[in-house]
Amino acid sequence: MALRRALHFVFKVADRRKTATFYRDVLGMKVLRHEEFEEGCKATCNGPYDGKWSKTMVGFGSEDDHFVAELTYNYGVGEYQLGNDFLGLTVQSSRAVSNAKRMGWPLTEVEEALYLTHAPGGYRFYLVDKEQPDGDPVQKVCLAVSDLQRSTHYWATLLGMKVMETNEQKKTVLMGYTDTQCKLELHDVGGTVDHGTAFGRIAFSCPREQLPDLEALMKKANQRILTSLVSLDTTGKATVEVVILADPDGHEICFVGDEAFRQLSAMDPQGHDLLDKAMAEDKSDEWFAKHNRQKAAA
Repeated sequence: MALRRALHFVFKVADRRKTATFYRDVLGMKVLRHEEFEEGCKATCNGPYDGKWSKTMVGFGSEDDHFVAELTYNYGVGEYQLGNDFLGLTVQSSRAVSNAKRMGWPLTEVEEALYLTHAPGGYRFYLVDKEQPDGDPVQKVCLAVSDLQRSTHYWATLLGMKVMETNEQKKTVLMGYTDTQCKLELHDVGGTVDHGTAFGRIAFSCPREQLPDLEALMKKANQRILTSLVSLDTTGKATVEVVILADPDGHEICFVGDEAFRQLSAMDPQGHDLLDKAMAEDKSDEWFAKHNRQKAAA
């Protein structure tokens, strides 16, 4: 399955301005592209919401060879409840550590040269205090599972990932499609996985021709398919086809046709300015304050 690659993790964000500060100024990521939408996504990329929303892709480099973050912002939603499903994203960057210290962004030293910090909304990030590698600084995404053997079977046997490391003491399995990509770590939490309302989604690409076979395999194995093969249109960009799955613990997994996605995900040099413009024009906080109301909690 070497043709498959890890793309991004989707985070729901309630405070776009603080979130932009964290990703741009603390982590040192760039805005790769930013888009505004008037209505919800057919594949529920923004969650179960029908209204106006935005999508901002941020990362250390091109989406062709870097694992990035997709930040979805639903206008009018001011809070999301965290579950125990997302256990952290690990980034190797001494620059991010020094940025956090300089800015007074809270850091906790977990062990030597490893710090825990949180993005706005409470999402965990682990920062490795070493120079950024020549490749992608994003090392792994860690997700909670309730039955490590069952989940390993799902991701390895059905989705074709390679098991790279097993730690029985920590109850973790590290896996991926290639050694050079961001890895997926599964951590057995010994109980129910709660997704809250902040639940995210991890995305991968594969050759477009594999999508129908992947969907058929999941049906045959009696696994959950959240969105059957569907085409998603973005005005002025390539139309991509996706299948949305759910693993045994309900983690959402998007598989997208690689060829069209490479066109869709081309970096937009205006992305940084488009995000700033959207934030400046977003008067929703002022509107709710003026009417003495609070934004909805998801």
